[in-house]
Amino acid sequence: MILLLLSYLGGVLTIVSPCILPVLPFVFARADQPFVRSGLPLLLGMALTFAAIATLATLGGSWAIHANQYGRIAALILLAFFGLTLLSDSLAERLTRPLVAFGDRLSRRTGDTGDGNGNIGASLLLGVATGLLWAPCAGPILGLILTGAAIKGASASTTLLLFAYAAGAATSLAAALLVGGRVFAFMKKSLGAGEWIRRGLGVAVLLGVVAIALGLDTGILARLSLARTAGLEQVLVDKAMPERKVTTVAVAGSDLPVEGTFPSLGGATTWLNAPPLTPAQLRGKVVLVDFWTYSCINCLRALPYIRAWAAKYKDHGLVVIGVHAPEFAFEKDLDNVKTAVRDLGVTYPVALDDDLKIWQAFHNEYWPAHYFIDAQGRIRHHHFGEGAYDDSERVIQKLLKEAGYRNVPAGIVNPQATGALAAADNADMQSPETYIGYARAENFASGTPLFDAPQSYAVPTSLQLNQWGLVGTWTISGEHAALARAPGEIVFRFYARDLHLVMGPGPDGKPVRFRVTIDGAPPGADHGADTDQNGSGTITGQRLYQLVRQNGPVGGRTFAIKFLDPGVQAFSFTFG
Repeated sequence: MILLLLSYLGGVLTIVSPCILPVLPFVFARADQPFVRSGLPLLLGMALTFAAIATLATLGGSWAIHANQYGRIAALILLAFFGLTLLSDSLAERLTRPLVAFGDRLSRRTGDTGDGNGNIGASLLLGVATGLLWAPCAGPILGLILTGAAIKGASASTTLLLFAYAAGAATSLAAALLVGGRVFAFMKKSLGAGEWIRRGLGVAVLLGVVAIALGLDTGILARLSLARTAGLEQVLVDKAMPERKVTTVAVAGSDLPVEGTFPSLGGATTWLNAPPLTPAQLRGKVVLVDFWTYSCINCLRALPYIRAWAAKYKDHGLVVIGVHAPEFAFEKDLDNVKTAVRDLGVTYPVALDDDLKIWQAFHNEYWPAHYFIDAQGRIRHHHFGEGAYDDSERVIQKLLKEAGYRNVPAGIVNPQATGALAAADNADMQSPETYIGYARAENFASGTPLFDAPQSYAVPTSLQLNQWGLVGTWTISGEHAALARAPGEIVFRFYARDLHLVMGPGPDGKPVRFRVTIDGAPPGADHGADTDQNGSGTITGQRLYQLVRQNGPVGGRTFAIKFLDPGVQAFSFTFG
């Protein structure tokens, strides 16, 4: 219920978000019609269609993406037609002459018929078209819904949350529509400006169609700072849903309450570095469960501390279990995980949670996530994300002492991490994690992508901050983009100290050579752990590659990576 209310409030806030601007003309074009018969069906159609399409998108199938793409094209044509009919009666008559029945019902009754009744069917149809086109800015609340759906799969609860979000937006639009209707009625009555108002709305509708067709609703408008709703949304999320909603029970003599019991580890598909373990076998030990995946930059930056704790307290009652919960399909490959575990120096037990069953048993939602379990099999503490390492180690020490272990080592570890495992420079980071596959891609600047088929792409002469693009012939799929023919490039305008790219060779496994530039020049001293001063490197496996680590002042820079061999698969950018 709390998440449902939160979703609704997130939708309400979209009225002050720039991403609502392209659909406003479609809504206000019916401001002079009776609200119940005209405005309400339009908004209902918009909300229902958005919830249905967004739910299908969470399934991740390319068929759903393609269907929505064709639906958007049809909706653009319909709304362009509607906008043209608003420009003049004579134009409307000529346009609708071949389709008398349908055209008359759609265009004539979208205007004022003089009988005080709007057409419910036409309004609902326009609402459906608007729902196909609406692409709200993915703030913290919508991001929370979609992330949960991506992990747990589409469901009735996902659809309900998405509808609540759309209903919140419809509520704000309804209020604006009611106010707008009164203003328009007054202007028509006092100024006789009805014809000019209708023509102006027709122009506004056509401009909205053009803006959406050009991708401005998901590009420039998504980056504008006309209204900073993200901060307010985050406050609502933090207050309504703290890190993890748990029922705690106090423990006498301890400031660490009981948050739950140690769930089953039976969902693991494979174990590395140890035979399968169970909560019953681990009774009497203090257990740290670390949810991670090997291409996650946040997980990698926490890893030096996890390794250090495992080594420091191994002989004093602590068992560390890494639960490897994959994000990308290649992270389910056993050989890939074995290689990563070896290369990253992970020697403690690792449970491969390919089906996310352990993840769901813990009701987990984060990478990384750390759960601290006492000797009686009770969860006593948790921490999500990076940071708070000193506090986490003190929790380990307290639980070991509670369990009766003596000579528990004191002090706090200070691992000297290097490369991608080093701590991020959050103070100078203005670039977000950016996915390249079409299922979650944003800020793509190389025109309209073709899904699941090769196409030639180019990059504009100048990129805005956090825009990126492709050069050459690429095939963009749901998870990644693959280079069909060499050479090819990826260009990104970023603002951060570090730049990483998750990528791998093609299905044949052949190494791929690449060369990196920053602002058109070799990186020199700003090269990453996986490149040299000339920017040269080789892709040998599917993993995260650190390509840039700046030593000087951080600012907006243009990164480019040129691939000299075909087949590379690029998944996502991360920064630090």
